[in-house]
Amino acid sequence: MDERVARYLEHVRFEKRLAQRTCTLYAIDLEKLQTWASAAELALTDVQTPHVRRWVAQMHSAGRSGRGIALILSGWRGFYHWLAREGLIQHNPIQGVRAPKAAKPLPKALGVDEAVQLASHVQDADAPWLEARDAAMVELLYGCGLRVGELTGLDVAASAEAARQGRGWLDMASAEVMVQGKGGKRRSVPLGQAALQALTRWLALRNPDEPHLPEQPTPKSTPSDALALFPGRHGTRLTAQSVWQRLKRRSLLAGLATPVHPHMLRHSFASHVLQSSGDLRAVQELLGHANISTTQVYTRLDFQHLSKAYDAAHPRAKRSGK
Repeated sequence: MDERVARYLEHVRFEKRLAQRTCTLYAIDLEKLQTWASAAELALTDVQTPHVRRWVAQMHSAGRSGRGIALILSGWRGFYHWLAREGLIQHNPIQGVRAPKAAKPLPKALGVDEAVQLASHVQDADAPWLEARDAAMVELLYGCGLRVGELTGLDVAASAEAARQGRGWLDMASAEVMVQGKGGKRRSVPLGQAALQALTRWLALRNPDEPHLPEQPTPKSTPSDALALFPGRHGTRLTAQSVWQRLKRRSLLAGLATPVHPHMLRHSFASHVLQSSGDLRAVQELLGHANISTTQVYTRLDFQHLSKAYDAAHPRAKRSGK
């Protein structure tokens, strides 16, 4: 190991007190740097920015991910920053070098059959209050594409306080839900028949003072809690974390292979509406996206779905020998 590399690793281990695993990763990345420099017949202090850019391009061509390259560059940058501080170099050759942009992963969405399986699953038949509430939440997340914050911010009906506090509300008469999205932007989303039926069942049981609820001490609820469409068992407005936990439990009990989170149902809503309608602009409005470029990711998801269907079903998709 180069003497300067060894000194730098001692510096980060003992003076900066970085974790052992971080120090180990730094050592591995600096060993790569030494290998590149040696192959180019360069001392580490002679490395220049064009050399680094060439090595980044070679790592990327070899299949290294943008995120992986960014981590390597971070380790190299720290080393050269230390060399400059020690007066061993005049310029940090890593400064200004960026890793290739990592491809954004496609959002995870359920298939139509999986979404229906989750929505139709009954997990708490012996607890009608919980079952009705959770079923209504699933129908709103999947049937309306709501964000979890929009869901927990819903009130049972419109009110001056809801409008003032930036909360949404339910309008059963008009079969729509008014939500407060990102940036304070309001939008109206129609309620489908399944959502209306689930909400009707839930509203009939919503009163937290009903005797079928467990007898637990209920703290003083705020005016906001009293108006919440989805309260918890203690009478306070349900939190996003509670929704995540309930949905994860429901999806596992429903037999789905992957635990489901609220945003996965939003992705599923968008993907399935786009598959059926092909109307990207309508999906944008329903989701409340400010820019259609944000919504366009679902066209990639839709194409991926079509590609899988083609590969599985079309005789010309079969390669010889398979």
